Amino acid sequence: MKVDILAFGAHPDDVELSCAGTLVKQKLLGYKTAIVDLTRGELGTRGSAEIRDEEASRAAEIMNVDARENLGLQDGFFEQDKESVLRVIEMVRKYQPKIVLANAFSDRHPDHGRGSDLVSRACFLAGLPKIETSLNGESQKAWRPKAIYHYIQYNSIEPDFVMDISGHLETKLDSILAYRSQFYDPNSKEPSTPISSKEFLNAITFRAEEYGKYIGVRHGEAYNVERLPGVDDLFHLL
Repeated sequence: MKVDILAFGAHPDDVELSCAGTLVKQKLLGYKTAIVDLTRGELGTRGSAEIRDEEASRAAEIMNVDARENLGLQDGFFEQDKESVLRVIEMVRKYQPKIVLANAFSDRHPDHGRGSDLVSRACFLAGLPKIETSLNGESQKAWRPKAIYHYIQYNSIEPDFVMDISGHLETKLDSILAYRSQFYDPNSKEPSTPISSKEFLNAITFRAEEYGKYIGVRHGEAYNVERLPGVDDLFHLL
């Protein structure tokens, strides 16, 4: 299945927290979207890998993405080794996206920065024909996305651009709350974590409002770029 936008996350819920509004909006504009989670988040303090699998499926339905996969890399310990890079290359060549969304350059969780570097490297190498990969017994053709945009996560980073997600914040929040094991639930008996408080959930809305303020809209999601984007019409920047 070829898609227009492929979003990678080091863990299930990275995409929901950071770029769900973008995916929802772009899908409503007629673009095909997909998600690839690098790990199952099995080291998370709350819940389990099996629970997060189910939650990720529910969140994918809420966002109405065209596909979602999990590479099953080792949470907390995956590296930019050959095996991991090739797994990501296979996904890039399978879905042939024009745009890739990836983890923040650096963040509170070390997997986020590693995931960012891993996806960026794999996207470049996926365009080299001499690197051979196959999926389901079929050889894959080389493919390199036109752009990689890194969504901003826990840490505050100066954005390079902001996406207007006005009108889609509620769907974003619904996709986040699909992860009942991870986020605020007053009835939960699980240990408290930095992301399980009501204040953290409120902060998601506050940050969307803050980024929206930057561009004069109600809500936004922010990104960093690897290279300067080019436009052929100044009005595309409004």
